[in-house]
Amino acid sequence: MKITNVRAHVLRSQLPQPFAFSQGWVSSRGATLVEVETDEGITGWGEALCQGLQPPEIARSAIEHALKHLVIGQDPLQPEVLWHRMYHHTRDYGQKGAVIGAISGIDIALWDITGKARREPIAKLLGGMFRTRVQAYATGFYRVKGEGEARRLAQEAEGHMAKGFRALKIKLGFGVADDVAVMKEIWGVAKNQEVMIDTNHAYGVAEAIRLGRALEDMGWRLRWYEEPVVQEDLDGYSEVRRALATPIAGGENEYTLFGFKEVFSRRALDVAQPDICIAGGFTGCRHIVALAHAHGVQVNPHVWASAVGQAASLQLIAAIPIANHALFANDILLEFDTSSHPFREHLTDAPLRQREGWVDIPQKPGLGIEVDRKIIEKYTT
Repeated sequence: MKITNVRAHVLRSQLPQPFAFSQGWVSSRGATLVEVETDEGITGWGEALCQGLQPPEIARSAIEHALKHLVIGQDPLQPEVLWHRMYHHTRDYGQKGAVIGAISGIDIALWDITGKARREPIAKLLGGMFRTRVQAYATGFYRVKGEGEARRLAQEAEGHMAKGFRALKIKLGFGVADDVAVMKEIWGVAKNQEVMIDTNHAYGVAEAIRLGRALEDMGWRLRWYEEPVVQEDLDGYSEVRRALATPIAGGENEYTLFGFKEVFSRRALDVAQPDICIAGGFTGCRHIVALAHAHGVQVNPHVWASAVGQAASLQLIAAIPIANHALFANDILLEFDTSSHPFREHLTDAPLRQREGWVDIPQKPGLGIEVDRKIIEKYTT
């Protein structure tokens, strides 16, 4: 089998209601989908994540001008070989960011092809399925005004719980006082639920510690505190981690095992959160998981992509073991973003669904999905 073509599809949709996280306002959703074709008629799909406020055109450019020619004519059933070929070619200018995201998208598509050719879900090709379903946590709690939305966010928590979620991740980072006010309101409705917080690196070390201690003093026993400081400040991560009893999570803005090597050696994290659509695809995340477990760190992937990226994340999650084995260890959770995103609901034949807070992992070959080309045509820019 040979690769005959690689296509990068840029999708974009304006949102009827813009929302904010700590780093800015989101007025549209974008996606960079990757389609890899073969001479045997098997097509694979992948995604390069539009992380944060990243325009989807950046990853498309990397695919078309730096990577496409490296894989056309090659055997798609050798994704590890092709991953290293792409990484070595771009390592002098693309060790992080959208270039690694582009590699990730192609790599996911190659594993999709391999799974379809072998008639197995990707998780089984990665070594097997440690789980066939995963508990989901509702990511949401974005702002529509900015500060002063504590009551509305508590009502949002009630809504997620009514839909079956028993785990919630609260977006904070709008000032320590406002964050504490939000958590006080949510305490009244969700104090018995599994709760995480995510400030999207809005604070310096002192403010991050002040927020963490305030929540611990309130009685919160959080599952984790995500991205307390900027991703470049590993010493800051370590300082926050030493100062708090709450586990510290991060890594959604880190790339490949080379980037995570320094994170783990500094003992900066309790929970590592690579995103398969930007950290290196299945191949890159296999490396990261092995390195994390060698340092006793649990991997719990970040998920914020379209339905294609979600499907890839489910296959990865199925194949990740528990880092610190125990009879009653906390298992991996699935991030279930509840914000508006048309490329999640309508892009594939199997949009993500939860029942009583749990999501089944597809058992079909490859990613286990079929992509609707009409949706691609509708949203292509």
